[in-house]
Amino acid sequence: MKKKEFVTFETAWCPGCGDFAILEALKETMEEMGKEPHKVLVVGGIGQAAKTPQYINANGFEGLHGRALPPAAAAKIANHELTVIIDTGDGDSYGEGGNHFIHNIKRNVNMTHFVHDNQIYGLTKGQSSPTSDLGHVTDFTPEGVNTIPINPMVAAIGLGCGFVARAFSGDKEHLKSIMKEAINYDGYALVDILQPCVSFNKLNTFAWYKKRVYNLDEDAGYNPTDKVAAFAKAMEWGDKIPTGVIFREDRQSYTEKVSFLKESTLVDLPVETEVIKGFLKEFM
Repeated sequence: MKKKEFVTFETAWCPGCGDFAILEALKETMEEMGKEPHKVLVVGGIGQAAKTPQYINANGFEGLHGRALPPAAAAKIANHELTVIIDTGDGDSYGEGGNHFIHNIKRNVNMTHFVHDNQIYGLTKGQSSPTSDLGHVTDFTPEGVNTIPINPMVAAIGLGCGFVARAFSGDKEHLKSIMKEAINYDGYALVDILQPCVSFNKLNTFAWYKKRVYNLDEDAGYNPTDKVAAFAKAMEWGDKIPTGVIFREDRQSYTEKVSFLKESTLVDLPVETEVIKGFLKEFM
């Protein structure tokens, strides 16, 4: 195995799942960027998307449902040299992990969050998720979803996220280009990836998306630094769905705001054993 080679392993995903393209895009992106597996951390929570750390030969961490962001942030704060990638689903990110999603934007740790958004709970057999469309009929909502879906792009921009993008797993090359921009961004980068669930979501299929998605990169007049324009694009959903970098602005990352973190990464600081012993003694 070459030093910079990323390997993917057999998965438990359903044949045809959009997660396969995301995994391959992640692998190819890491290699094309010259990343090394031992310097990359992939973090997940619970769910089909959150199994990604098990399927690629980087450092991996599996957290609790909705709890991928806290350990990811801690790892990046402790070791600046790590490239930290979070792979979670729409339920894991915006449902169970909604509170962490909000405060992670506020904290702005330099890491990249790929949300595999299939608008359904795929691991637990097809319940509606925070992003399920209004009226979406599932086995668990036979009369259709009657709650307004969360728009993660609007929410992220409104909360002050500095990098907000959307991609489609059916266009791997474009997905890779977005992944590279997100990883290179200095701060928390959110990429919502439209990822059809072939087993439980019979509404938002590959064909449904292909009729609707369009690439913002092809719109020469679009300026992702214009927040008002970004809100307008973020609110497009239905007949037209924009993909690409919807909003981007430079923000001071968490590390840059904390003086001792800016000067040195925590793993390089000397361990003061006597101080630690003193703390332990207080609790004995």
